[in-house]
Amino acid sequence: MKLKLDDTRIFSNLIGVISELVTEVRIKVNKDGMSLTALDPANVAMVYFNIPAELFSEFNADKEEVWGVNLDNLKAILRRCKIGSAMTIERDDNLLKMGIHDKIKRDFTLALIDVEGDDKEMPTWEFKSVIKMDAQAFVDVIEDCLVVSDACTFIAEPSRFIIEARGLNSARAEFSSDDVQIFSDSSAARFSLEYLNKFIKGSKIANRAEINFSDNHPMRINFPSGKVMLSFVLAPRVEQED
Repeated sequence: MKLKLDDTRIFSNLIGVISELVTEVRIKVNKDGMSLTALDPANVAMVYFNIPAELFSEFNADKEEVWGVNLDNLKAILRRCKIGSAMTIERDDNLLKMGIHDKIKRDFTLALIDVEGDDKEMPTWEFKSVIKMDAQAFVDVIEDCLVVSDACTFIAEPSRFIIEARGLNSARAEFSSDDVQIFSDSSAARFSLEYLNKFIKGSKIANRAEINFSDNHPMRINFPSGKVMLSFVLAPRVEQED
């Protein structure tokens, strides 16, 4: 098996974002591409990414493989990539041989590890509310809410979308159907800002965010970038309102 990326930025950014949530993961590589699905240690959130085979300049995968990887170690190697660096990845028994190609060729090995647990699949749900919006606007609102609370409420109606947080102080942002795309019945759910603050780093790879939720139901946030997909699932925070 041999893979080559002529531009490592998306892969590096994906690993950087995911490492905020999980440390040890199982990366699946098959003829369709590279993917990952992982559950955070608290069983509150899931993360998924997929890079199709066609985005690699070289992709030789005769059979499906699963790589157990420590993301902190992988991230440390990826940090050595510069703008314009290409990368090759080859499996050699219990090692990944990683080559960085720019002005010079540098070689690294990454030890594969045993990661306990079964393979995960992202759940498929029907949602009452789907909001498609500018990713940076979503980042700004979540960061506003962090100033005043540790949780925020998403409220959607057919013609408006609201994110608000209340503690001793409060923050609120309202979007009309002129500002964002709204496909919604009426629904509301509350979520942890600690997790959402990790998820919004997905804006590094995508300029659009898709927010899917229903009343007091797990939400799903997608950050699509061309044919690359980064997704998060988060359980609702069920408690009395402040």
